[in-house]
Amino acid sequence: MALISLKSLGVTMSARLFSSLDLTIGAGDRLGIVAANGRGKSTLLKCLTGELEPTSGDITRTRGLRVGHVEQSVPPALLDRTFHQVVAEALPTEQAESEQWRVDVVLDSLDVPEPMRERTMQALSGGWQRLALIARVWVTDPDVLLLDEPTNHLDLSKINQLETWLNALPREVPVVIASHDRAFLDATTNRTLFLRPEQSPVFSLPYSRARQALDEADASADRKFQHDMKVAQQLRRQAAKLNNIGINSGSDLLTVKTKQLNQRAERLEDAASPAHREKSAGAIKLANRGTHAKVLITLDDAAIETPDGTLLFRTGKRHICQGDRIVLLGRNGVGKSRFVTLIRNAIAEPETVRSIKVTPSTVLGYSDQALSGMSGDDTPLAMVSRKFDVGEQRARSLLAGAGVSIDMQERRIGVLSGGQKARLMMLALRLANPNFYLLDEPTNHLDIDGQEALEAELLAHQASCVLASHDRSFIRAIGNRFWLIEKRRLTEVDSPEDFFRSVAEAGG
Repeated sequence: MALISLKSLGVTMSARLFSSLDLTIGAGDRLGIVAANGRGKSTLLKCLTGELEPTSGDITRTRGLRVGHVEQSVPPALLDRTFHQVVAEALPTEQAESEQWRVDVVLDSLDVPEPMRERTMQALSGGWQRLALIARVWVTDPDVLLLDEPTNHLDLSKINQLETWLNALPREVPVVIASHDRAFLDATTNRTLFLRPEQSPVFSLPYSRARQALDEADASADRKFQHDMKVAQQLRRQAAKLNNIGINSGSDLLTVKTKQLNQRAERLEDAASPAHREKSAGAIKLANRGTHAKVLITLDDAAIETPDGTLLFRTGKRHICQGDRIVLLGRNGVGKSRFVTLIRNAIAEPETVRSIKVTPSTVLGYSDQALSGMSGDDTPLAMVSRKFDVGEQRARSLLAGAGVSIDMQERRIGVLSGGQKARLMMLALRLANPNFYLLDEPTNHLDIDGQEALEAELLAHQASCVLASHDRSFIRAIGNRFWLIEKRRLTEVDSPEDFFRSVAEAGG
């Protein structure tokens, strides 16, 4: 039975986000919503809750339906509340005193440690904040659960934990997930909606298989369009020939035949629908200036330590060579980000890190998950013009190509969306023209098209890089060497799969 039905639903804001959307959501559904940044995923979720009225079409919900909606950001009013309070305050008034036990049941199901429950939201990591918002909604016992980018800020163990939790939910409660995490969608969904301005295809398949079916459908639609247009052109050429013969011979029959051929061509052209072409959110292009050196960086048993000097691990004797795409594997807190920072410091100031030798021709391209290389008070235009000395007109052209529109180029970087900031950082990396990349969570904020573009660029340029990521699809596509950090040791492994499996089996 359908709990929510959409009929010819459409939303237009500054541009059309989606239209003519027919969809039903019922028991057993685990629906993934896929679209580029800013193309209507969050808007559709708000329509499902009733928070936003669509521009056209109708939404029907079963009477008394309780819709639980987990949004992307923490409301400021919750920041001074503890984890436990945030969840408890979501209970209906009539249950607030008699059913406090439900709070502990939900927190136990999400494996929230007792000490964590008493910390304020502002003292929690982004990952724990995300789980608090999920718990806050689930404790209300919703009939339908909507999740907006649920894996944002989660490390791999918490992503696995969330996957396990979602897959254990009662099947009668449908779950709708808007996400850019391909592996997460594959693990948690059984239907996929590709949200588009015109027709939005739905497949009864998880993401990867649905994407393959979508590509085949788009290719078929493109072939049909090309065929129909070719036939229409042939009909018009035939009509033109008959018309000339008819004029010269004075044949009324040929004149009628000419008109019929043109009408057939017109009907074909009117009915022909070109295959969908995804409008780019901004191109991602990288560079590789190259180097004659085979070895870029030599690690001479470097010690990775906490700020207070506690040893996290030692690297042993290792080399980072041209063409290496090294993925750092390890649980949170083992020292991946500290390691990345140490390599960065060794490149910037070689004399300060004696245990890391950097080839002088090495030129760094660096991006961290906080995008700290950009000042929120700067503007995109000022940053690119000043930092790379390209001139205003060239800077404007580069920014527009990267997805930062003319009207956004002189606004503060702080007001850009996460996707725009990520693409701006990728543009800065390209303009630095490096031959070695250090990337800490580079797919954060990138939509699936952006992730795939980044993968393609790194592979096409045979870029040398060391990266830390929780994105399993990205790791599998990019890595050709894998360094595992555990038990205060760094070891090289053949594949990331055993590590992924161990995290999943440990239940996060």
